Amino acid sequence: MRAEPMTPDGVVDHVVGLVLARPAERPVRLLVDGHPSTRPAELADALAGPLRTAGRPVARVRTRDFWRPASLRLERGHRDPDALLDEWIDVDGLNREVLTSVVRQGRWLPTLRDPATDRSTRADRVDALPGTVVALDGSLTLGKGLDVDLTVHLALRPATETRNTPLEDAWTLVAYGRYRRESAPERVADVVVRSDHPDRPALLRG
Repeated sequence: MRAEPMTPDGVVDHVVGLVLARPAERPVRLLVDGHPSTRPAELADALAGPLRTAGRPVARVRTRDFWRPASLRLERGHRDPDALLDEWIDVDGLNREVLTSVVRQGRWLPTLRDPATDRSTRADRVDALPGTVVALDGSLTLGKGLDVDLTVHLALRPATETRNTPLEDAWTLVAYGRYRRESAPERVADVVVRSDHPDRPALLRG
């Protein structure tokens, strides 16, 4: 792959352009994926403003608000890397309440479960305006069966990933290693941004 240097604003402009190239009357389900240190939530937040300015309503959603109940995702303990990769995200719930619902039913649920308290948020469903863009962020999300239209992966070299992971979270590196091998995010994502240096990202082109 060829790396094309960009500014952070350039990455935003590139992704926004891809969204706006799609039919304006149809929803677009956009997923921003990356190791927590790449701050995928910040990119998803940054996309919302320009999209709204361009006339596209935005439904901002976080995968962590759609984690499975703690009794299920932590059944094998708090530090099981296989569970982190395979069992934390409620894929069926996220598809049912947001990603599929926004297309078929014209509405979406902002949150399902509070990740801190593990309780239902009891959020109300929101009617989706024509052309709504769902801006979803998370980690370890590609290849999970999420019903999305456009994917962005914020890529790190393994050494950077290790360096950026706090010691208390070192157990998660096994999950990220499996993710690279089994889900191949740099191959399957529509947009891959090399993010080892956050102030100097690079767009990877095949």
